Amino acid sequence: MSFPTHRLRRLRQSPAVRRLVRETHLVPSQLVLPMFVREGLSESQPIGSMPGVVQHSLDSLRRHAADAAAAGVGGVMLFGVPTVRDAVGSGADDPDGILNVATAAVVAEVGDEIVVQSDLCLDEFTDHGHCGVLTPDGAVDNDATLERYAAMAIAQASAGSHLLGLSGMMDGQVAHVRAALDAEGFTDTILLAYAAKYAGAFYGPFREAVDSQLKGDRRTYQLDPGNGREGVREAVVDVAEGADIVMVKPALPYLDVLADVRASVEVPVWAYQVSGEYAMIEAAAAHGWIDRRGAITESLLGIRRAGADAILTYWALEAAAWLRESR
Repeated sequence: MSFPTHRLRRLRQSPAVRRLVRETHLVPSQLVLPMFVREGLSESQPIGSMPGVVQHSLDSLRRHAADAAAAGVGGVMLFGVPTVRDAVGSGADDPDGILNVATAAVVAEVGDEIVVQSDLCLDEFTDHGHCGVLTPDGAVDNDATLERYAAMAIAQASAGSHLLGLSGMMDGQVAHVRAALDAEGFTDTILLAYAAKYAGAFYGPFREAVDSQLKGDRRTYQLDPGNGREGVREAVVDVAEGADIVMVKPALPYLDVLADVRASVEVPVWAYQVSGEYAMIEAAAAHGWIDRRGAITESLLGIRRAGADAILTYWALEAAAWLRESR
């Protein structure tokens, strides 16, 4: 009777052996927690389509950011939800606007312990819900939008943000924002380019979270889901324009793009496990169809294995606690 020459199961025989030879590792500092802060709230408000996630008041935002720092999470990404919107998103660069006020509050609370990050996009602040300024015929005006992004960048850097998340997918946004920041002396402000951001079906719960006013879609500026090479090209261009980090969003449906981007650039590569990915696992787990903790952990490991150096995930705090338990 012949036996296998290669007994690969030797390296799977016990938890200790499996830990020793594991190829992909996940630690709390590789996780970034997205958080929503809504103007006018006196206490946090649940988001129906994202169980466990809330719109924060300023006070609850500070407390939650302190919890993230204590958990060893690598960073927090802040999104603002204003009470008043207009066509050009005036609240986005207003020093008294909710996102800038919240950024300053979180920096004061935990700025020495954690990387405080702010979303740089107009969609939460416009009454039409698009990521830029519109032309008279309703198209997004790329170059006029760049001027608004530059103003936003200076406002966020002035509020103390360590890292600006350029999520609008406008051509030239990295170069334009970098030049504006440098001209104002903010040479140390980090730029994260949402380089490969796809116009897909996984953003629905996020739009509830930010009370999006969007009518229509964003397919004229976000990437077509069928295009992998174009995502890599976007990342390469953003690095050439001065991006310090590039991102792929969503994560799980685009692991191939994530791997290709990782192989094509030398800067850190991040991924965003978006609201729809979160909601799917939470919904299936609530019905008892999947093991919740196992599915969350496996999804994060898969994103890391594909090449992400860090992951934006709404499970950052919970996953960090699990990781500390398993050490």
